[in-house]
Amino acid sequence: MRPRFALRFAGAALALVAIWPGEAAPPPEYLAAGQGAMEWTRRFVRLGPRPAGSRALAAQKELIVQALGRLNCTVEIDSFVAGTPVGALFMRNIIARFGPASARSVVVISGHYDTLRREGFVGANDGGSSAGLLMALAERLSASRAEGVWLVFFDGEESTVAWRNGDHTYGSRRLAATWSANGTAARLRALINVDMIGDADLQLVFEGNSSRELRERVWAAGRELGYEEVFGQRAGFIEDDHIPFLEAGVPSLNLIDFDYGPSNSYWHTSADTMDKLSPRSFAVLLHALETVIADLQTDSGRQPRGSAIGPPLASEPVGIFPPSVGAPDLD
Repeated sequence: MRPRFALRFAGAALALVAIWPGEAAPPPEYLAAGQGAMEWTRRFVRLGPRPAGSRALAAQKELIVQALGRLNCTVEIDSFVAGTPVGALFMRNIIARFGPASARSVVVISGHYDTLRREGFVGANDGGSSAGLLMALAERLSASRAEGVWLVFFDGEESTVAWRNGDHTYGSRRLAATWSANGTAARLRALINVDMIGDADLQLVFEGNSSRELRERVWAAGRELGYEEVFGQRAGFIEDDHIPFLEAGVPSLNLIDFDYGPSNSYWHTSADTMDKLSPRSFAVLLHALETVIADLQTDSGRQPRGSAIGPPLASEPVGIFPPSVGAPDLD
């Protein structure tokens, strides 16, 4: 992902066993699911660095597909070859559909499962947490016999060299184009993308590129559940896997915490490890996402299509990359 604003937030909660005063404790079922998401993330991290086209990512894909195959969903592998600055890479998006594939109104929850192409980078939060959360959500959707929900694991979100000239978001751009061409995009009620959501100090960006109505709906739900410290009022603009779907006219939202460690110092470094994550962060997101999914499915009115980008609730960027200087090459 590429930020336009770098953000800084005040502290949050820590894990299952320590909930600070004033912070809502997720219900026990979500705390258990949050622990499950942590364990899935840990399994993926044990595979080591998992950049697109690597054997480690292929092994992770097998773990995901085998587990999904035991659930009440249909699984599709969207395989393709992407031309990248480091050569042609074989990539795979993974799609899990809950309920009939012919559903006329679908909510998509997505996230990337690849990691940055950097020696020693295991991506516990960046790449690991999104995949871990999707696995825990899949298990809950399966148990409840959910319908009209699709989960998508994107390959190739990270750049191979630098975030410019299309060297990024390979899987989401591919799938958005495919679904636009075959009419699937018109059936999507909403797409909510998750990225870097396992941080123990979870503070989500009120992301300005996202669809305004969907963003405000999710923030209202999260705050009503008591998670004001996670769904805060600081804002920024992030390029991520939701952008191709916005461009395809699908109401889309990016849920991301871009303040990972002091001054974002854990991002894309060897410090992005399991000890920085918290089961409670996963639990909060699972609780909020399931609440929003139910809300979207019971709301007969359809929000306006397209990006519907509007001003954030309260924007207090700490650092802005001025056009005269140019944004740094960030993945």
